[in-house]
Order: sequence, then structure tokens, then C-alpha cells
Amino acid sequence: MEMDVITQQASDDFTRARGKAVLTQIQHFLNTDRNRLLSFNDVKDILKPKNEVYKGNQVVPIKLIVGSEGRYHDFNKYFLPKRDHLRHRWQKVDEAHIKDIILPPIQLYEIGGVYFVRDGNHRVSVSKTQGVEFIDAEVSSLATEINIKPSMTVEELRDALIACEKNIFYEKTEFGELTNYWGMNFSSPGRYDVIYNHILVHKYFLNENIEEEIPFGDALVSWFENVYNPVITIIREQWLLANFAGRTEADLYVWIIKHWDFLKKKYGTYSLAKAAGDFSRKYGQRQGRFFRVLSLLADRIFKMTIARSNRIYRRQGGQKER
Repeated sequence: MEMDVITQQASDDFTRARGKAVLTQIQHFLNTDRNRLLSFNDVKDILKPKNEVYKGNQVVPIKLIVGSEGRYHDFNKYFLPKRDHLRHRWQKVDEAHIKDIILPPIQLYEIGGVYFVRDGNHRVSVSKTQGVEFIDAEVSSLATEINIKPSMTVEELRDALIACEKNIFYEKTEFGELTNYWGMNFSSPGRYDVIYNHILVHKYFLNENIEEEIPFGDALVSWFENVYNPVITIIREQWLLANFAGRTEADLYVWIIKHWDFLKKKYGTYSLAKAAGDFSRKYGQRQGRFFRVLSLLADRIFKMTIARSNRIYRRQGGQKER
């Protein structure tokens, strides 16, 4: 009889947990990322940690467990079960919790100050549902310079990494102080290393015909004024950013330079402006061009409306049009 009561309680616990999962899904239907459990592999691909260190058994705050290696589709951000097929395993773990049966430590990865489940997703889910604050875990740690907040989405994590890379680049090169330009932004990680290599290549060519080594700072300013700025000017003159939604001028600079090099190798001499236009035609989004035309048309209509209003105003004021 006691076993039937425990089984029924575990069944009710799962039903309530599933109900909460459905409710949170409804609450986040406009921003599903806020309800999505982080994938450890996605985070690892973004942060690219350099090494892994075994830390042994630890007592871990459950609120800092934010993702999973393999079961991130089965649970939501709060480790509530998203699928009914999880019921059997979930209830068995909950029954063990109700009967105070001690289960083996779960296995976790630690990265950026938060944890991802390697093994033990159901135990984490049951523990969170039951209000448990700490759990025994066997932990392996991966090194990264980024601190991850438990509430972060993958997109916010990517933005944090880009911001970190920008700070490192600006501090390492004194880019802002030398150029008085702080607006070099990217939409994806890893691009500041590309820029750094572009500056080094530019420095190499500057040094080719002189004996004395050109300081890195001088090469940086020369690259900024003679390579980067001309490309940015073309991007603005041709309205190219309108064809690449969600991207930045610096993104386009990297792509256009690469495309320009390709065209020069294929055809020989090739103008930068022509290369930029060719890149936009081949890889730009059609809706971007549509919205650019729509914007121009709206601007023209607005100007025509203003001109018409001025004519009416002058007529009403008794002034003759000329």
C-alpha cells in the first residue's frame, strides 16, 4: 500500500512538472530562446575552451546547472520535462527521492562558472522540481575567459564572447586610441583575429622596400586609413548593409576583401568597388534590396507630399507658384 502511495505521488509530481513546462512554453512563445535549455556542444563550439581538467566529486548548486550535453531537447531552461516519454524514468528517480534513497553522483561539465549535465538529467530535473538546492556531482572543468550567467541564451553568450574579443583586440592593439574609432563590431566570434592578421599583412608589405621596421601602431593606422576606410566608404555609398540583415560593416569588410582577392586571382586587375557590388549581388539577401527600394520609394513619396503641401500652402496664402 505504501508503495502505491509513493508511485502515485511520483506520478502526480511528473504531471505537475509537465504542466509547468507547458505553462512556461506558453509564457515564452514570443521568445523561445528564453525557455530553451543550453546545449553543451553549442556552448563549447562558441567558446572553444582550450583544455579540460578533472575536478573530482563536488557539491554543486543546482541553480547553476544550465544545460545538458545530450538531453537538451527533452527539458526546458528550468529542467522541466518537455516530453511525456520521460515519465517512466523521471518517476523512478522521484520515487527514490521520496524514499530518501541515495543515488550516485551525477556527472557535470563546468565552464564559465555554470554546469552542464553529462549524465543525470532526470535527477537534476527531479531535484529542481522538489526544491533541492545542492547535488553531489563528479565535475570536469573546461577553461574559458567568459563568465556565463545562468539566464543567458546562446545568442547572449555569443554576444558576450564577441564583446570580450573586442576588448582584448582594442587593448592589445590600442586600436581606439590610434584611430579614434570604437565602432568596429562583428556579428560572429573570431573576426578580430582576422583583422589583426590583416594589419600584420599590411605591415609586411609596408616593410618590403625599407630597411627600418615600421612600428605596429603606424601600420595599424595606415591599414585603417588606406584599406579599411575605403571599403567602409564603398559599403555606405552602395547601401550594401541593407542586403545583409543582422550583419555589420566590419562583417562586410572581411567578406568583401576575401571576395576581392578571389576575383583578382581569377581575372587579374579588379576594382574594389566592382568586387563589393559583385559580392552583394551574389550573396546579398533579396529582401534587403527590396526594403532598400521600398525605403527610397517612401522617401520620394514623402518629399512629393511635402512639396505638394507647400504648393497648397502658398496658394492658400495668395502666393503664386513660379
